[in-house]
Amino acid sequence: MWSIVQAAGWPIWPLIFASVVALALIFERLWSLRQSVVAPPGLVDRVLTEYRANGASPEFIGRVAQQGPLGRILATGLANVKSPRAVIKESIEEVGRIVTHDLERFLTTLGTIAAMAPLLGLFGTVIGMIEIFGSQTAGGSNPLQLAHGISVALYNTAFGLIVAIPSMIFYRHFRATIDGLVVEMEQQAIKLVDFAHGERH
Repeated sequence: MWSIVQAAGWPIWPLIFASVVALALIFERLWSLRQSVVAPPGLVDRVLTEYRANGASPEFIGRVAQQGPLGRILATGLANVKSPRAVIKESIEEVGRIVTHDLERFLTTLGTIAAMAPLLGLFGTVIGMIEIFGSQTAGGSNPLQLAHGISVALYNTAFGLIVAIPSMIFYRHFRATIDGLVVEMEQQAIKLVDFAHGERH
């Protein structure tokens, strides 16, 4: 591995740094966006059961709000349960936007790495081409410098793509996951409010 880094030259270091950051962000988001963390299964049923038994007391709403992003949305619905349905839906969607912003944390950085990695690879390629042209002198070419220039150009191009492709795949995957989770959470919160209003049984 070290021999590849040496062959790729100094332009590879920004790409190595970007790859480490991208890998850390991917693992962090995979851990944070688990269904059991964002929208625990059965939470709506448990909240509805307790609401039917004890009503929407401030203590109950506070406990629900601590149950992750879904809990925050459900708590908003419960806090406004006596308001008109349009007001409740608007408040749920407003909190949904805040939750979405929290869930999208670090995604901008990951998307930036996905976009910049090929450019960093291209930069390394240009440096390699400069070395290739620099190896040509009036007395002929320097084989060692020529070979090093080719290594720098090819390794940086390849490594830029190796970093960019997984970063873009996971960036789009996380965006789609978050959109799906937020829509599901808002629907569950509205369903809870409908039950509380006695519109569904």
